[in-house]
Amino acid sequence: MSARVGVGVVAALLVVYLVLVAQRAWLLVSSGEPVGVAMGVALVVLPVLAAWALWRELSFGFRSSRLARLLEAEGGMPADDVAVRPSGRAVRADADALFPSYRAEVEAHPEDWRAWFRLGLAHDGAGDRRRARAAVRQAIALEAAERRRTAR
Repeated sequence: MSARVGVGVVAALLVVYLVLVAQRAWLLVSSGEPVGVAMGVALVVLPVLAAWALWRELSFGFRSSRLARLLEAEGGMPADDVAVRPSGRAVRADADALFPSYRAEVEAHPEDWRAWFRLGLAHDGAGDRRRARAAVRQAIALEAAERRRTAR
């Protein structure tokens, strides 16, 4: 729960920042000076990119949390016991040992979002955040496609 509070605080601060930058951008654009107009336009583009990045990260977080809840309700969350550090992170050697079974599950069932989500958890436990996020994004896409198929 504390992670959600932290995300909320950072998101609120970013929104305040976006409002203040937009105000300054308007003042610069309305000045009529070529340099001011150029700076004002730049100040509009950068916050738009920041807002897009914020939306993308929040969307990823909400969707991956939703999948975790679904998998938990189905009883499909990994039950592997691995040693953890005092910080709560898995000991990498233990997590690495579990990885091949999750990879094999994805190779056997490439269209199963559950397998991809578990693979993402394994990557995360092994400390590979880039691959973890890619696997969870794949799980999100597959689950959305599955939902669309069943809605028809």
